[in-house]
This record gives sequence, C-alpha cells and structure tokens, in this order.
Amino acid sequence: MTESDQIPVDLGAGDALVVGASRGLGLALAQALASGSEAATPPTRLFVTHRGIEVPEQLADLVDGAAIPVIPLSLDVSDDAALAEFSTALRTREAKLLATVHAAGILHESGVRPEKSLTQLKRSALQRVFDINAFAPLLLAQAVLPLTPRQAPTHFAALSAMVGSIGDNRIGGWYAYRASKSALNQLLKTLAIEGRRTHPGLCVTSIHPGTTDTDLSKPFQGNVPEGKLYTPAQSAARILRVVCAGRPENSGRFMNWNGQALPW
Repeated sequence: MTESDQIPVDLGAGDALVVGASRGLGLALAQALASGSEAATPPTRLFVTHRGIEVPEQLADLVDGAAIPVIPLSLDVSDDAALAEFSTALRTREAKLLATVHAAGILHESGVRPEKSLTQLKRSALQRVFDINAFAPLLLAQAVLPLTPRQAPTHFAALSAMVGSIGDNRIGGWYAYRASKSALNQLLKTLAIEGRRTHPGLCVTSIHPGTTDTDLSKPFQGNVPEGKLYTPAQSAARILRVVCAGRPENSGRFMNWNGQALPW
C-alpha cells in the first residue's frame, strides 16, 4: 500500500491514547489525532497523559481548542501504582481504545547521558533508561489491552529508534539507549505473538520517528545532516501514516518513518 492510496483508519467508533503528550513529538501526535489526518479520522475521545499534577500549558491549549473531547490524565510511566490508577481511570470512563501510542522516552536527563565508551557506564543510568524506554511501554500495554477491543482493528505503537537495530549498529556507543530500544523491539514482538491469540485485530508496531526537533534530540542536532531534522508535526504525520497502515498479519514489525521495515 502506498501513501497515496491509504484509506484513513476510522477511529470515530472509539477512543485513542497518547502517552507522553506534554510536549514535542507526543504533543504533535496528540494534535494530529485530535484534528484528524490522511491516516486516521479523529477518535470519539482522545486520552493524553502528562507527568505531574498540573496540565502543561501547550497540552491545556489542545484540551481547550480541540473539536473532540481531549482528556488529560496524570501518569508516571515508571510507577506501577500510577499505571494501575491510570488503568482504573480509563475503565471508569469506559474507554474503548482503538489506537494507543507510547511516545514517552529518555535519552538524557540529570545523571543520564549517552555513553561514548565503556568507561562511562553507570548501573543507575542503565536501569533508568531501560525502565522508561523498554519496560514502560510493555507495562502500559498490560494496563490498556483489557480496554482494547479483541476483534476490531486496533493499534498499539511505541517510539523506537534506528539505533536500536542490532544489525545496523556500525559505530557503537550509546550503550543504554541502543540496548533499551533493542529490548523494546523484542518485548513488542513478543506482545504481538500473544496478541494474535488474545486480540486478533491488533497490530503492534515499533517505529523509528526520524530525528525530530525536540528536547530529546537538541544536544545532538549538530551532527544531523541538512534536511534530516524534522519538525514534530512532520514526524507525527509520518508515524500515524505508518502505524495506521499496519494490519494484524504484520503485527510485531519494526518500521522506519518512511514505511520501510528496519533490520532487527
């Protein structure tokens, strides 16, 4: 299927969820879903998550200005109790999730930086990066799949990275980030296999969004070739196009933003 002949996925019979929608690419994905695109019609409701008690300003603007109900919910994806409360909140609202995108991730923060050599490895940083990038998306799936129709066409996607490809690793470095994305790919592939039994209509996708102009990539944008740094809106549209083109028979795939499969 080419981009030009893709039939938009009809989300109007249910809800969608974007985890990590406070800013950057997650916010852009939420904006695209709320307004509709060539890939998907708007859902009945859009659930979006943010960290902390207060709804961030940009997300609040989306909540106030969207043509469909956009429902913000606080969620710390590294907290099991918070995930349980989040699942209960969705269940209370009788959520029917036709599309879920996990956009939260970590490359750097205080005490965490991509490693250039073995000497820079720290157990605490490895654990933190794996927790957010690999464990959290799978545990989110555990929390939301009971609210995902079993037979209807549905989607569960998480943002991976090309550097998570073991076959494409040619320069090394970035131990924690690379390995966490490789682990994510394996976990979602395993989820897809189980999903064929429990949710026959489900398509699970790991997707590389391309280098996007966000806080995550900002310290490393000097190394990006001209024309290869994309706006959040560009990347969001491409991600939804690829995710929504997925079918149950190819669930468990690892995809590039341009619709090409990536090597494991």
